[in-house]
Amino acid sequence: MDQQKQKVRVALLSVISNTTLVLLKLIVGIVIGSVSIISEAIHSGVDLIAATIALFSVRTSGVPADKKHPFGHGKIENISGTIEALLIFLAAGWIIYEAVKKFSNPAILEFAGWGAGVMFISASTNIIVSHMLFKVGKETDSVALMADAWHLRTDVYTSVGVMVGLGAIWLSAFFAPGVDLRWVDPAAAILVAVMIIKAAYELVRDSARDLLDAGLPADEENWIRDLIVKHRPQIHGFHQMRTRKAGNFRFVEFHLIVDPHMSVEESHTITDDLTSHIEEHFPNTSVMIHIEPCDGNCTDVCIEGCFLNERQRQAVK
Repeated sequence: MDQQKQKVRVALLSVISNTTLVLLKLIVGIVIGSVSIISEAIHSGVDLIAATIALFSVRTSGVPADKKHPFGHGKIENISGTIEALLIFLAAGWIIYEAVKKFSNPAILEFAGWGAGVMFISASTNIIVSHMLFKVGKETDSVALMADAWHLRTDVYTSVGVMVGLGAIWLSAFFAPGVDLRWVDPAAAILVAVMIIKAAYELVRDSARDLLDAGLPADEENWIRDLIVKHRPQIHGFHQMRTRKAGNFRFVEFHLIVDPHMSVEESHTITDDLTSHIEEHFPNTSVMIHIEPCDGNCTDVCIEGCFLNERQRQAVK
């Protein structure tokens, strides 16, 4: 299946599953009066918004570059991830506010077992959907899908926490009827909020990083450097490497120093070979290589990436 179709299909699946879970949690949470389940419904509601944004962004990011957007539309995925994270922060604040109010006026929960069952369904569903999002997100290097996957994986953890809390309240009615565990429900809600805030911080950090045109990860840049080194002695050195990423698109550029007597055809062959290897290893990469003759004018920038020893540099001069 085409990668773009894979991304759209799994994003659409996330929208459908989140819609179902929001309705289910809201109904049960309101019926039994559980603030932790209602907070989970809000969490799933944020996940639904995030999934909708992710669906829009993966569709838009696949649009080819045009005159107005010569570098493509990849950054829409980074914008999507950042917006999703900010929405989570807002939801977490509301959950904490409601839970604190519940501490001062705890309610008696009826049918707590129903709530635990709903949380089990939620956790099971999100384990499956998040696994699919992670799989396709990694295969297609999609920032939006990975952000959506982390949304749902966080929902799995919080659903399990709420399920354990409600399960404890339900079981206490049979085995410890004199013990007041009404505090467990708002406590579980606050735990949900804390975990949501942590996930939101990580999403902002990872999504906004590429919006600021940060360089590629060190291991990726080192792989490119090692590839260039393998072309010695045809290449005398390189410098001014600049890299960045937009969504699943990478941009790599650097200056290549070659023998001044090398023909245009030979230098073109070298750049073609480097470009093809980089694009093969990192799909969706735009490579720009500037050829410079090794004229003996050894600046500090040039020496830093020089492959020649001192005697060879003197010979060039």
